[in-house]
Amino acid sequence: MFRSYRRGFSTAAIFCLSLSACSGMEIVPDNERRVGNLIVRDVPLVPDSVEERLRQYQNTRSAGLRGWVGESLVVATRFGNTTQLHKVRAPMGTRQQITFFDEPVTQAYLPPAVNDRGFIYARDAGGSEFYQLFWYDWATASHRLLTDGRSRYGGVVWSNDGERFAYYTTERNGRSRDIHIQNLNGQVTVALEARVALEAREGGGGAVAEGAWFAEDFAPGDDRLLVSRYLSINESHLYELDLTTQILRPLLDPDLRVAIGQAVYDADGSGMYFTSDLGAEFMRLHHLDLASGEIEVLSSDVPWNVEGIALSPNKQRLAMSINEDGISRVVVWRLPERAPLALPVLPQGVIRGLEFSPDSTELAVSLNTATSPTDVWSLSLKERALKRWTMSEVGGLDTDSFVAPTLEHFETFDRVDGQARRIPAFVYRPPGPGPHPVLISIHGGPEGQYRPYFSATTQYLVNELGMAVVAPNVRGSSGYGKSFLKLDNGLLREDSVKDIGALIDWIGAQPDLDPERVVVMGGSYGGYMVLASLVHYSEKLAAGVESVGISNFVTFLTNTQAYRQDLRRAEYGDERDSVMRAHLEAISPLNQVQKITRPLMISQGANDPRVPASESEQIYDALKASGTPVWYLLAEDEGHGFRKKANRDYTSAVMTLFLEKFVLNQAVHD
Repeated sequence: MFRSYRRGFSTAAIFCLSLSACSGMEIVPDNERRVGNLIVRDVPLVPDSVEERLRQYQNTRSAGLRGWVGESLVVATRFGNTTQLHKVRAPMGTRQQITFFDEPVTQAYLPPAVNDRGFIYARDAGGSEFYQLFWYDWATASHRLLTDGRSRYGGVVWSNDGERFAYYTTERNGRSRDIHIQNLNGQVTVALEARVALEAREGGGGAVAEGAWFAEDFAPGDDRLLVSRYLSINESHLYELDLTTQILRPLLDPDLRVAIGQAVYDADGSGMYFTSDLGAEFMRLHHLDLASGEIEVLSSDVPWNVEGIALSPNKQRLAMSINEDGISRVVVWRLPERAPLALPVLPQGVIRGLEFSPDSTELAVSLNTATSPTDVWSLSLKERALKRWTMSEVGGLDTDSFVAPTLEHFETFDRVDGQARRIPAFVYRPPGPGPHPVLISIHGGPEGQYRPYFSATTQYLVNELGMAVVAPNVRGSSGYGKSFLKLDNGLLREDSVKDIGALIDWIGAQPDLDPERVVVMGGSYGGYMVLASLVHYSEKLAAGVESVGISNFVTFLTNTQAYRQDLRRAEYGDERDSVMRAHLEAISPLNQVQKITRPLMISQGANDPRVPASESEQIYDALKASGTPVWYLLAEDEGHGFRKKANRDYTSAVMTLFLEKFVLNQAVHD
């Protein structure tokens, strides 16, 4: 994974070589050293004072919902270096740890109540994202590997009788995501291969793109399976697989180019509920009658995305979460009337996961607010009461000092209906009149959406470093309709970068913000946005901080894992097309590195399957050659982002030092 060392040796290394006396000593370049599992290049030593200042913020915790076990909940939280699974038996009860691994365990798939013997969880190695599925037995606390140990697995969906489960796998060729159904004895009873399925639909013959297939839901009799084929965030297709005949039939017109969110069977399996932007800007809830093909829109009065749905085990309740300008709202209907239930009011924030209890009387959710970490709550539908199951620690910090953002909008370069297009941004402001230095936080995706969630890093920047944090949702972000989502596709890629340019100008017009001290930060696609912003706006910026970022779209698309290539080509363009390849080369930061004149900090996981480490290596080399200050951290035991506390802690300390040196303590445009 690492290139050969070719820089000058340190004095100590030369001394060892000359005496042939230090055979066990690792020889490294004089600008490079090891910190735990991190290799750091051109990074100064971090003073103890910086680490001490960060310590409380680094010891905040969160707890995310994974499912019900009887009257108890399984959550994912961290009490050591990595997140593991825990069982909570009652609201605010003790968290009983279930898994104990050096690698994080964050994914768990709890079966229906009829199978209370155990559950499935997923775990990878070193951030590779080649997740394997394991069975955990409640009675013996034992673990059993269910998969081949090499391929990638995920998306587990349980049958209603709890004896079989469907999942996707890349084991056939490493590229396609097929669907398998397996029983707990390890026998695969159904294997839906993407090419076979599509050729059956097309009538056989001809080359057919394979795509990514996912199981959605088993029919009430476990004789049919809803499946989806995902092509991009803008296009998916729904099918029903007969598990007896293995005949696959499309449920919507195959020529429709619409986004599909979730799909679940209704109470008797004669129809299904699904979310889609079919005929609309936003993801709406629909019902499809499987016999007649009639589609009914159920949330036409909601001008926002329905982002999650869940049907209760007794099929008498349907829950949905709605994303209203970044804030979540939960609605529960009584079926079949579709009458909304009166619910207790949850704190305002972002909701992930909707899980009904086995007896259908409670709905559990993960809730994150701008000023509190993710915790697990439940809504009692019988008592109309709100229950809090976990209260995650915040390192002893005074939560009253945490800052919530304001939602603001700035005008960008183009116009809509004769008016300047306005881009939303969440702004965290420190106390005092300013002018405050500014960190622009750019989300990844590119189809992501910044939402006002709790971030210990954001609170540290605002409260300890006195920085304003501005988090925009530039064009291409989800949550604002499919037209907005498509505004950066293909040849329009750099229009989203122009939105950052407009934001920098907006910052310059705010009396409490300092336009002389502005830094851009982002990861993954957000990392590309950081590099592109430095290419176009270095004269207006102080520095950049990026992690696992794309530096050249052509090398990225060539080297990302095979199972991701076609999905990413659907978003960025196909580098195998000569016209698109020329465009991708032209906009890639690596090919314009001479325009980057401000310091950059890079962090990268060596095992990243999405954005390979070579993307960071090549931009680091190019900046070093051009004389631009660049700090680089490479984690040997991480993938797409850092999941281990030790690595995250050190990286946060380095970032603090970087910001103090290049942003906070000097006027950069003198």
